[in-house]
Amino acid sequence: MNKVSNYASLVKFSHTIFAMPFALLAFVYALVSTATPFDWLLLVKVLVCMVSARNAAMGFNRWLDRDIDATNPRTAGRDIPAGRISPRAAMIFVVVNCVIFVLGAWWINTLALALSPVALVVLLGYSCTKRFTSLSHLVLGLALGIAPVGAYIAVTGSFAAMPCLLALAVMTWTAGFDILYSMQDVAFDRSHALHSVPARFTLVQSTLISLALHAVALVAVIGIGAGYGFGWWYWIGTALFTVILVVQHILYRPSHIDRIGATFGLVNGLASVTYALLAIIDLLVR
Repeated sequence: MNKVSNYASLVKFSHTIFAMPFALLAFVYALVSTATPFDWLLLVKVLVCMVSARNAAMGFNRWLDRDIDATNPRTAGRDIPAGRISPRAAMIFVVVNCVIFVLGAWWINTLALALSPVALVVLLGYSCTKRFTSLSHLVLGLALGIAPVGAYIAVTGSFAAMPCLLALAVMTWTAGFDILYSMQDVAFDRSHALHSVPARFTLVQSTLISLALHAVALVAVIGIGAGYGFGWWYWIGTALFTVILVVQHILYRPSHIDRIGATFGLVNGLASVTYALLAIIDLLVR
């Protein structure tokens, strides 16, 4: 059991809650909009792909950053630098999850299989971006944002505008909160030539950039509601999502960086679950 908990800690399995609700929303939207009967097996396939993809991405991130993590006091206790998981074992874990992801995509449909290498390039490539660009936050957002598109493709075998708008919302929402999270490491990033928005700009400027990204996320969410005939449940979810984003920016001001670690995951997880759950209810009660 210790090994299982170590690997769960390695990939921060609890953070799956950031993208998973949006993927489930796209899944339900695909079923409803195409009048496709619900299929438990297909849902299992989607969940297998989501979990294995995220395991691969996070495991690779921890493997690649192991030396950086070891020198950062905030991250020195992570599983690889702390010696609970060896670098070799972590890489085996990444490879196994990549294989599971590709096999899962093959199990779903032809388009999912064809796009699986592209998804892996984005998911694994994000970990390299902090070494050369401050746009790394947007790449992380894209890595999470492809989840609803993938869920829609799993049902329909095709693309559509709505899941792409949902991907935009996830990308900009994620990039916005990742900028806030990165404020914890601004001094470390600058001293080690690592790239992030807070390392490049002041904390106040970084907060404004985060706000701008979250504004784009809200525009995308509102556009989905207005453009696809959603009802009151959806708009209640959108209102709550907006309130949670506002609360986040009140809590995690530049003068209160110390608050980020304790409640950050809970606040953002609450935002995704609240919005997606009420949007799914709206779809089901039409």
